Amino acid sequence: MIGLLQRVNEASVHIDGEPVAEIDRGLAVLVGIQKNDDTGKADRLLERLLGYRVFNDEAGRMNLSLRDIQGGLLLVPQFTLAADTKKGMRPGFSCAADPEVGKHLFSYLTERAQSLYQPVACGIFGADMQVALINNGPVTFWLEC
Repeated sequence: MIGLLQRVNEASVHIDGEPVAEIDRGLAVLVGIQKNDDTGKADRLLERLLGYRVFNDEAGRMNLSLRDIQGGLLLVPQFTLAADTKKGMRPGFSCAADPEVGKHLFSYLTERAQSLYQPVACGIFGADMQVALINNGPVTFWLEC
């Protein structure tokens, strides 16, 4: 399971021009689900997202986690993160989970996140989403579990 996290001042998801999810300061996370991913990997990714120290402390060092700052968490499904881009001029998706599995694991991740932490906002699996954000830093990390 892949989480491309970005430290943001704000982020939102719109579908057909309508807002469906938004956060203020926190993390916007694009979530890619690969074959062989399971709920254990989703749990590990969530643990890392909530505890990963990417926010500045008083000394300006990245020492604080999302929990520490009580920031928002925006989870957005993005199957293209699981693309194979090693060769050619067109991505391959043989590494991505089947849509049913991806939808199940993204739902699991979002439900688990909402039960353990607030505020959590989520995009919609399989929807044509427009994601907007204001990067803080910019600070971006690729986490893979």
